[in-house]
Amino acid sequence: MSEKRTFSISELSQEFDVTTRSIRFYEDQGLLKPTRRGQTRIFSTKDRVRLKLILRGKRMGFSLAETRELFDLWDETLTGNEKQLLKMLEFLADRRAQLEQQKNDIAQAEMEIETAETRCREALEELQKKKKQQDAGQKESKQTVT
Repeated sequence: MSEKRTFSISELSQEFDVTTRSIRFYEDQGLLKPTRRGQTRIFSTKDRVRLKLILRGKRMGFSLAETRELFDLWDETLTGNEKQLLKMLEFLADRRAQLEQQKNDIAQAEMEIETAETRCREALEELQKKKKQQDAGQKESKQTVT
């Protein structure tokens, strides 16, 4: 981590590849608490770490409310506590269950697509056979007439 003690919004935006608007949104939601020097936001190393955790939680599928709850539990003590760790484990278990359900749903959808595709190919093949038979029958009729 950087030795620097404070960060501007543009520095955090570039470092984490997020928009300044997103950072201001996280601030509005109470997840980041920069100090101000006039109109300028000054972010601490704590804000930087929190932004990193917000983005990590987002990638794992945590809601901002869940992230806020974890931050609030951490803020109750200087070093976090058992309550926070248990809550984090609960969130992780819930997210894992959601992902497992999504994987099962995707597998089911793939099977249904495969079945529909097979049926369509069989029906198309049958139609093409009938068309060939009709074309062959029409050719024979024309040859008999002439």
